[in-house]
Amino acid sequence: MRFLFDRPKPSMVAPEDALAGRDRPPFTIPDKHAVLGTSIQPPFPETMETAVFGLGCFWGAERIFWKLDGVYTTAVGYAGGYTPNPTYEEVCGGRTGHTEVVLVVFDPAKVSYEQLLATFWEGHDPTQKMRQGNDVGTQYRSAVYYTNDEQRDAIEKTRAAFEKELAKANYGPVATEIAPLGEFYYAEDYHQQYLHKVPNGYCGLGGTGVSCPVGLGVDTTAELETNGDLRPLPSSDDEWRERLTPEQYAVLREAGTERPFSGEYVDTDDDGLYHCAACGNPLFDGGTKFHSGTGWPSFTEAVSPDAVELIQDRSHGMIRTEARCARCHSHLGHVFDDGPREAGGQRWCMNSAALDLERR
Repeated sequence: MRFLFDRPKPSMVAPEDALAGRDRPPFTIPDKHAVLGTSIQPPFPETMETAVFGLGCFWGAERIFWKLDGVYTTAVGYAGGYTPNPTYEEVCGGRTGHTEVVLVVFDPAKVSYEQLLATFWEGHDPTQKMRQGNDVGTQYRSAVYYTNDEQRDAIEKTRAAFEKELAKANYGPVATEIAPLGEFYYAEDYHQQYLHKVPNGYCGLGGTGVSCPVGLGVDTTAELETNGDLRPLPSSDDEWRERLTPEQYAVLREAGTERPFSGEYVDTDDDGLYHCAACGNPLFDGGTKFHSGTGWPSFTEAVSPDAVELIQDRSHGMIRTEARCARCHSHLGHVFDDGPREAGGQRWCMNSAALDLERR
Protein backbone atom coordinates (compact mmCIF):
# COMPACT_ATOMS: atom_id res chain seq x y z
CA MET A 1 0.00 0.00 0.00
CA ARG A 2 1.60 3.22 -1.13
CA PHE A 3 1.10 6.40 0.91
CA LEU A 4 1.90 9.42 -1.24
CA PHE A 5 1.53 12.27 1.23
CA ASP A 6 5.08 13.64 1.53
CA ARG A 7 7.74 11.23 0.35
CA PRO A 8 11.43 12.09 -0.08
CA LYS A 9 13.23 10.88 -3.17
CA PRO A 10 15.08 7.62 -2.46
CA SER A 11 18.86 7.57 -2.60
CA MET A 12 21.43 4.80 -2.32
CA VAL A 13 22.84 4.06 1.11
CA ALA A 14 26.58 4.61 1.51
CA PRO A 15 28.60 1.40 1.96
CA GLU A 16 29.70 2.43 5.44
CA ASP A 17 26.09 3.02 6.46
CA ALA A 18 24.74 -0.28 5.14
CA LEU A 19 23.49 -2.99 7.49
CA ALA A 20 26.09 -5.52 8.55
CA GLY A 21 24.07 -8.55 7.49
CA ARG A 22 25.09 -12.10 8.39
CA ASP A 23 27.27 -14.96 7.18
CA ARG A 24 24.37 -17.24 6.17
CA PRO A 25 20.72 -16.87 5.15
CA PRO A 26 18.37 -16.50 8.14
CA PHE A 27 15.77 -18.69 6.40
CA THR A 28 15.54 -21.92 4.44
CA ILE A 29 15.88 -21.67 0.66
CA PRO A 30 13.63 -24.11 -1.24
CA ASP A 31 15.19 -26.72 -3.51
CA LYS A 32 12.65 -26.91 -6.35
CA HIS A 33 10.93 -24.44 -8.65
CA ALA A 34 7.20 -24.52 -7.87
CA VAL A 35 6.29 -24.31 -11.57
CA LEU A 36 9.13 -25.88 -13.53
CA GLY A 37 10.11 -28.55 -11.01
CA THR A 38 13.81 -27.85 -11.54
CA SER A 39 16.35 -26.91 -8.91
CA ILE A 40 16.61 -23.20 -8.12
CA GLN A 41 20.03 -23.61 -6.50
CA PRO A 42 23.31 -24.67 -8.10
CA PRO A 43 24.84 -26.80 -9.36
CA PHE A 44 22.94 -26.43 -12.63
CA PRO A 45 23.48 -28.52 -15.78
CA GLU A 46 26.79 -27.66 -17.46
CA THR A 47 25.10 -26.48 -20.65
CA MET A 48 23.16 -23.79 -18.82
CA GLU A 49 24.07 -20.12 -18.43
CA THR A 50 22.83 -17.56 -15.91
CA ALA A 51 21.52 -14.02 -16.10
CA VAL A 52 20.35 -11.57 -13.43
CA PHE A 53 17.79 -8.82 -14.05
CA GLY A 54 16.16 -6.17 -11.86
CA LEU A 55 12.99 -4.65 -13.26
CA GLY A 56 10.90 -3.64 -10.28
CA CYS A 57 8.87 -5.89 -7.99
CA PHE A 58 10.32 -9.37 -8.47
CA TRP A 59 6.96 -11.15 -8.15
CA GLY A 60 5.83 -10.21 -11.65
CA ALA A 61 9.35 -10.04 -13.05
CA GLU A 62 10.05 -13.69 -12.29
CA ARG A 63 6.90 -14.88 -14.05
CA ILE A 64 7.70 -13.29 -17.40
CA PHE A 65 10.98 -15.22 -17.46
CA TRP A 66 9.84 -18.64 -16.23
CA LYS A 67 7.30 -18.70 -19.08
CA LEU A 68 9.96 -18.36 -21.77
CA ASP A 69 10.97 -21.44 -23.76
CA GLY A 70 14.56 -22.37 -23.01
CA VAL A 71 14.53 -21.16 -19.41
CA TYR A 72 15.63 -23.97 -17.11
CA THR A 73 14.79 -22.30 -13.80
CA THR A 74 14.29 -18.93 -12.10
CA ALA A 75 14.57 -17.58 -8.59
CA VAL A 76 14.09 -14.19 -6.96
CA GLY A 77 16.57 -12.52 -4.70
CA TYR A 78 18.69 -9.49 -3.96
CA ALA A 79 21.81 -8.12 -5.66
CA GLY A 80 23.78 -4.96 -6.32
CA GLY A 81 24.18 -3.92 -2.70
CA TYR A 82 26.42 -4.31 0.31
CA THR A 83 24.63 -6.31 3.01
CA PRO A 84 25.33 -10.06 2.95
CA ASN A 85 22.31 -12.39 3.25
CA PRO A 86 19.68 -9.68 3.78
CA THR A 87 16.02 -10.19 4.58
CA TYR A 88 13.14 -8.74 2.59
CA GLU A 89 12.35 -6.27 5.36
CA GLU A 90 15.97 -5.07 5.42
CA VAL A 91 16.05 -4.59 1.64
CA CYS A 92 12.76 -2.65 1.74
CA GLY A 93 14.22 -0.47 4.48
CA GLY A 94 16.75 0.92 2.00
CA ARG A 95 19.87 0.22 4.06
CA THR A 96 21.30 -2.75 2.15
CA GLY A 97 21.87 -1.18 -1.28
CA HIS A 98 20.29 -4.21 -2.94
CA THR A 99 17.63 -4.21 -5.62
CA GLU A 100 15.06 -6.96 -6.18
CA VAL A 101 16.27 -9.22 -8.98
CA VAL A 102 15.46 -12.40 -10.87
CA LEU A 103 18.05 -15.12 -11.44
CA VAL A 104 17.42 -16.74 -14.84
CA VAL A 105 19.13 -20.03 -15.69
CA PHE A 106 18.74 -20.69 -19.41
CA ASP A 107 19.79 -22.97 -22.23
CA PRO A 108 21.56 -20.78 -24.83
CA ALA A 109 20.79 -23.40 -27.51
CA LYS A 110 17.08 -22.62 -27.06
CA VAL A 111 16.95 -18.97 -26.01
CA SER A 112 19.71 -16.42 -26.45
CA TYR A 113 20.89 -13.88 -23.93
CA GLU A 114 19.80 -11.18 -26.39
CA GLN A 115 16.27 -12.57 -26.33
CA LEU A 116 16.27 -12.43 -22.55
CA LEU A 117 17.46 -8.83 -22.78
CA ALA A 118 14.58 -7.99 -25.11
CA THR A 119 12.18 -9.39 -22.52
CA PHE A 120 13.95 -7.38 -19.82
CA TRP A 121 13.92 -4.05 -21.69
CA GLU A 122 10.31 -4.40 -22.86
CA GLY A 123 9.01 -5.71 -19.54
CA HIS A 124 9.46 -2.49 -17.57
CA ASP A 125 10.24 1.21 -17.91
CA PRO A 126 14.04 1.52 -17.74
CA THR A 127 13.90 5.33 -17.84
CA GLN A 128 12.57 5.54 -14.28
CA LYS A 129 15.05 6.15 -11.49
CA MET A 130 14.81 4.27 -8.19
CA ARG A 131 11.28 3.10 -8.94
CA GLN A 132 8.97 1.18 -11.23
CA GLY A 133 5.54 2.71 -11.59
CA ASN A 134 4.29 3.36 -8.09
CA ASP A 135 6.80 1.02 -6.46
CA VAL A 136 9.31 3.54 -5.17
CA GLY A 137 12.67 2.85 -3.56
CA THR A 138 16.22 1.84 -4.36
CA GLN A 139 15.13 -1.81 -4.19
CA TYR A 140 12.96 -1.27 -7.29
CA ARG A 141 15.65 0.29 -9.48
CA SER A 142 16.22 -1.03 -12.98
CA ALA A 143 19.39 -3.10 -13.13
CA VAL A 144 21.11 -5.81 -15.14
CA TYR A 145 24.18 -7.59 -13.84
CA TYR A 146 26.54 -9.38 -16.21
CA THR A 147 28.69 -12.45 -15.59
CA ASN A 148 31.15 -12.06 -18.49
CA ASP A 149 32.31 -9.62 -21.18
CA GLU A 150 29.98 -11.10 -23.79
CA GLN A 151 26.96 -10.32 -21.63
CA ARG A 152 28.22 -6.82 -20.94
CA ASP A 153 28.63 -6.13 -24.66
CA ALA A 154 25.13 -7.46 -25.40
CA ILE A 155 23.66 -5.28 -22.66
CA GLU A 156 25.34 -2.14 -23.96
CA LYS A 157 24.32 -2.80 -27.56
CA THR A 158 20.67 -3.52 -26.73
CA ARG A 159 20.52 -0.58 -24.33
CA ALA A 160 21.69 1.79 -27.06
CA ALA A 161 19.24 0.37 -29.59
CA PHE A 162 16.31 0.44 -27.18
CA GLU A 163 17.13 3.97 -25.99
CA LYS A 164 16.78 5.21 -29.57
CA GLU A 165 13.35 3.62 -29.85
CA LEU A 166 12.32 5.06 -26.48
CA ALA A 167 13.34 8.55 -27.62
CA LYS A 168 11.02 8.22 -30.62
CA ALA A 169 8.19 7.62 -28.14
CA ASN A 170 9.20 10.69 -26.08
CA TYR A 171 10.81 8.76 -23.22
CA GLY A 172 13.94 9.98 -21.49
CA PRO A 173 17.34 8.26 -21.34
CA VAL A 174 17.73 4.76 -19.92
CA ALA A 175 18.57 4.85 -16.21
CA THR A 176 19.32 1.14 -15.81
CA GLU A 177 22.26 0.19 -13.60
CA ILE A 178 24.69 -1.99 -15.60
CA ALA A 179 27.35 -3.66 -13.49
CA PRO A 180 29.20 -6.94 -12.97
CA LEU A 181 27.33 -9.43 -10.80
CA GLY A 182 28.69 -9.58 -7.29
CA GLU A 183 26.73 -11.83 -4.97
CA PHE A 184 23.17 -13.00 -5.61
CA TYR A 185 21.26 -13.63 -2.38
CA TYR A 186 18.10 -15.73 -2.51
CA ALA A 187 14.88 -14.22 -1.22
CA GLU A 188 12.58 -15.94 1.25
CA ASP A 189 10.57 -19.02 0.22
CA TYR A 190 7.23 -17.18 0.07
CA HIS A 191 8.62 -14.82 -2.60
CA GLN A 192 9.75 -17.63 -4.90
CA GLN A 193 7.27 -18.13 -7.79
CA TYR A 194 4.88 -15.87 -5.87
CA LEU A 195 2.38 -15.35 -8.69
CA HIS A 196 2.05 -19.11 -9.10
CA LYS A 197 1.26 -19.49 -5.42
CA VAL A 198 -0.99 -16.40 -5.40
CA PRO A 199 -2.47 -16.25 -8.94
CA ASN A 200 -4.33 -13.00 -8.32
CA GLY A 201 -1.46 -11.43 -6.43
CA TYR A 202 0.04 -8.05 -7.11
CA CYS A 203 2.04 -7.61 -10.31
CA GLY A 204 3.38 -4.07 -10.48
CA LEU A 205 5.15 -4.36 -13.82
CA GLY A 206 4.23 -2.23 -16.78
CA GLY A 207 6.30 -1.74 -19.90
CA THR A 208 6.54 1.28 -22.16
CA GLY A 209 4.88 -0.35 -25.15
CA VAL A 210 8.10 0.21 -27.13
CA SER A 211 9.60 -2.83 -28.87
CA CYS A 212 13.27 -3.62 -28.46
CA PRO A 213 14.82 -3.92 -31.97
CA VAL A 214 17.03 -6.90 -31.11
CA GLY A 215 16.65 -10.66 -31.07
CA LEU A 216 13.02 -11.60 -31.52
CA GLY A 217 11.60 -8.35 -30.18
CA VAL A 218 9.77 -10.42 -27.58
CA ASP A 219 6.26 -9.22 -26.79
CA THR A 220 5.93 -9.40 -23.03
CA THR A 221 2.48 -7.86 -22.81
CA ALA A 222 0.72 -11.20 -22.45
CA GLU A 223 3.20 -12.35 -19.84
CA LEU A 224 2.45 -9.33 -17.66
CA GLU A 225 -1.23 -10.10 -17.51
CA THR A 226 -3.04 -11.45 -14.50
CA ASN A 227 -5.72 -13.81 -15.82
CA GLY A 228 -5.53 -11.93 -19.13
CA ASP A 229 -6.92 -8.69 -17.70
CA LEU A 230 -3.98 -6.29 -17.56
CA ARG A 231 -3.92 -3.87 -20.47
CA PRO A 232 -1.14 -1.62 -21.75
CA LEU A 233 -1.33 1.87 -20.27
CA PRO A 234 -2.39 4.70 -22.59
CA SER A 235 0.24 7.34 -23.20
CA SER A 236 -2.09 10.32 -23.67
CA ASP A 237 -5.35 11.76 -22.42
CA ASP A 238 -6.93 11.17 -25.82
CA GLU A 239 -6.18 7.46 -25.51
CA TRP A 240 -7.79 7.35 -22.07
CA ARG A 241 -10.91 9.04 -23.42
CA GLU A 242 -11.06 6.53 -26.26
CA ARG A 243 -10.80 3.58 -23.88
CA LEU A 244 -13.22 4.73 -21.17
CA THR A 245 -16.88 5.67 -21.22
CA PRO A 246 -17.66 9.30 -20.28
CA GLU A 247 -18.77 8.18 -16.81
CA GLN A 248 -15.67 6.07 -16.30
CA TYR A 249 -13.43 8.89 -17.47
CA ALA A 250 -15.08 11.35 -15.07
CA VAL A 251 -14.53 9.00 -12.13
CA LEU A 252 -11.20 7.38 -12.95
CA ARG A 253 -9.30 10.25 -14.56
CA GLU A 254 -11.04 13.32 -13.07
CA ALA A 255 -11.64 11.95 -9.54
CA GLY A 256 -15.39 12.27 -9.84
CA THR A 257 -17.96 10.44 -7.72
CA GLU A 258 -20.96 8.59 -9.10
CA ARG A 259 -24.38 9.19 -7.55
CA PRO A 260 -25.12 6.94 -4.53
CA PHE A 261 -27.08 3.74 -5.26
CA SER A 262 -26.58 4.26 -8.99
CA GLY A 263 -23.60 2.00 -9.58
CA GLU A 264 -23.64 -1.50 -11.06
CA TYR A 265 -21.96 -3.18 -8.09
CA VAL A 266 -23.69 -1.56 -5.11
CA ASP A 267 -25.76 -4.65 -4.27
CA THR A 268 -23.68 -7.29 -6.02
CA ASP A 269 -22.87 -10.36 -3.92
CA ASP A 270 -21.28 -12.43 -6.70
CA ASP A 271 -17.99 -14.11 -5.95
CA GLY A 272 -15.11 -12.85 -8.05
CA LEU A 273 -12.21 -10.47 -8.41
CA TYR A 274 -12.71 -6.75 -8.94
CA HIS A 275 -10.22 -5.17 -11.36
CA CYS A 276 -9.45 -1.55 -12.16
CA ALA A 277 -11.74 -0.62 -15.05
CA ALA A 278 -8.98 1.53 -16.52
CA CYS A 279 -6.06 -0.93 -16.66
CA GLY A 280 -7.21 -4.32 -15.35
CA ASN A 281 -5.11 -4.29 -12.18
CA PRO A 282 -6.59 -6.68 -9.53
CA LEU A 283 -7.94 -4.60 -6.65
CA PHE A 284 -10.55 -6.31 -4.45
CA ASP A 285 -11.72 -9.84 -3.76
CA GLY A 286 -15.48 -10.29 -3.72
CA GLY A 287 -15.17 -12.05 -0.36
CA THR A 288 -14.22 -8.76 1.30
CA LYS A 289 -17.25 -6.87 -0.02
CA PHE A 290 -20.00 -5.91 2.42
CA HIS A 291 -23.22 -3.89 2.41
CA SER A 292 -22.42 -0.58 4.05
CA GLY A 293 -25.71 1.16 3.26
CA THR A 294 -23.83 4.15 1.88
CA GLY A 295 -24.78 3.64 -1.76
CA TRP A 296 -21.33 2.67 -3.03
CA PRO A 297 -19.58 -0.73 -3.22
CA SER A 298 -17.64 -1.23 0.00
CA PHE A 299 -14.77 -3.56 0.86
CA THR A 300 -12.83 -4.29 4.03
CA GLU A 301 -9.43 -4.44 2.33
CA ALA A 302 -7.59 -4.47 -1.00
CA VAL A 303 -6.50 -7.71 -2.62
CA SER A 304 -2.87 -6.73 -1.94
CA PRO A 305 -1.32 -3.82 -0.03
CA ASP A 306 0.62 -2.93 -3.17
CA ALA A 307 -2.41 -2.90 -5.49
CA VAL A 308 -3.43 0.60 -4.42
CA GLU A 309 -1.93 3.91 -3.43
CA LEU A 310 -3.38 6.18 -0.75
CA ILE A 311 -3.25 9.94 -1.06
CA GLN A 312 -4.34 12.72 1.26
CA ASP A 313 -7.36 14.45 -0.32
CA ARG A 314 -8.16 17.99 0.90
CA SER A 315 -10.87 18.76 -1.65
CA HIS A 316 -14.34 20.07 -0.75
CA GLY A 317 -13.14 21.43 2.58
CA MET A 318 -12.46 17.96 4.01
CA ILE A 319 -9.42 15.82 4.78
CA ARG A 320 -9.94 12.33 3.42
CA THR A 321 -7.85 9.40 2.20
CA GLU A 322 -8.19 8.85 -1.53
CA ALA A 323 -7.57 5.41 -3.02
CA ARG A 324 -6.02 5.12 -6.47
CA CYS A 325 -4.96 2.19 -8.61
CA ALA A 326 -1.24 1.65 -8.05
CA ARG A 327 -0.69 0.65 -11.67
CA CYS A 328 -2.39 3.44 -13.63
CA HIS A 329 -2.98 5.93 -10.76
CA SER A 330 -6.69 6.24 -11.55
CA HIS A 331 -9.12 7.41 -8.88
CA LEU A 332 -11.14 4.62 -7.26
CA GLY A 333 -12.80 6.14 -4.19
CA HIS A 334 -11.94 6.81 -0.56
CA VAL A 335 -11.04 4.85 2.56
CA PHE A 336 -12.80 5.47 5.88
CA ASP A 337 -12.34 4.08 9.37
CA ASP A 338 -15.99 3.17 9.97
CA GLY A 339 -15.96 -0.35 8.54
CA PRO A 340 -16.60 -3.66 10.35
CA ARG A 341 -14.37 -3.83 13.41
CA GLU A 342 -14.03 -7.59 13.18
CA ALA A 343 -12.49 -7.14 9.70
CA GLY A 344 -10.04 -4.40 10.63
CA GLY A 345 -12.34 -1.39 10.81
CA GLN A 346 -11.83 0.03 7.33
CA ARG A 347 -14.41 0.80 4.65
CA TRP A 348 -13.03 1.01 1.14
CA CYS A 349 -15.78 3.06 -0.47
CA MET A 350 -15.35 2.62 -4.23
CA ASN A 351 -17.12 3.77 -7.37
CA SER A 352 -18.73 1.05 -9.48
CA ALA A 353 -17.56 2.90 -12.59
CA ALA A 354 -13.96 2.35 -11.46
CA LEU A 355 -14.36 -1.42 -11.26
CA ASP A 356 -14.76 -4.47 -13.48
CA LEU A 357 -15.92 -7.71 -11.84
CA GLU A 358 -14.40 -10.97 -13.05
CA ARG A 359 -16.94 -13.49 -11.77
CA ARG A 360 -15.77 -16.91 -10.63
